[in-house]
Amino acid sequence: MTVRPPAVAGSFYPAAAPELAQVVSALLASAEPSARGKPAPKAIIAPHAGYIYSGAIAASVYARLTASRDTIKRVVLLGPVHHVPVRGLALPGVAVLATPLGNIAIDADAVAALSALPQITVSAAAHALEHSLEVHLPFLQNVLKNFSVVPLAVGDASADEVAAVLELLWGGAETLIVVSSDLSHFLNYGDAQAVDRATAQAILDLRTDISHAQACGGTPVNGLTLAARRRGLTPELLDLRNSGDTAGDRNRVVGYGAFAFYETPHVH
Repeated sequence: MTVRPPAVAGSFYPAAAPELAQVVSALLASAEPSARGKPAPKAIIAPHAGYIYSGAIAASVYARLTASRDTIKRVVLLGPVHHVPVRGLALPGVAVLATPLGNIAIDADAVAALSALPQITVSAAAHALEHSLEVHLPFLQNVLKNFSVVPLAVGDASADEVAAVLELLWGGAETLIVVSSDLSHFLNYGDAQAVDRATAQAILDLRTDISHAQACGGTPVNGLTLAARRRGLTPELLDLRNSGDTAGDRNRVVGYGAFAFYETPHVH
């Protein structure tokens, strides 16, 4: 069995399992009251910084998944590459992703299905040090019961190429789509707020021209908004803050947003 070990345990989040479990549980507990009674989303966008910076923002949307704890069996997880350039979308070429909380199996059937798409590649190097996918795993391990994952490191790809992957793996209530993205980078506090408000509105409008200056995960975000538009999903903004609100100074901040996308219930 080939395993992708955690790369950012001890830096982005605690490396010790008991401490990590406690931190994630506390973040979700703070978000739980506002999530109570709300429907479970089909897709989410959540940030990927260190937990002290963006954990509370991520928790605001992960708390919405507890209603689907037993239903969701597969998570399609897309995040931007930060270290190794990739053409298209890269799978890690392993069977398991490990975190301090345990192992998560990669969905072999989904991997086999994706092999038919020309934009899918395999790059262990792109995944080896990448935090954009890894930081979501402990949240998923907390809120879901038994699930497999389809981890895709997104590089140079069009919105259509990303949307085609989502369409292929769309499934039903058993499949959750998670897009990992922070928003603006290294602006001052006031400028970041203005830019991030505009970006959040673009996501709510299901625009597909969001740039990497607006969102480092702009490529997978655009693919999701395209698929959401085609399928009639309704987006909701749950939290919009930046590192100046959580744990950093206000001179150079990073923006974070949490979004949920809902399938329209059928009216009979």
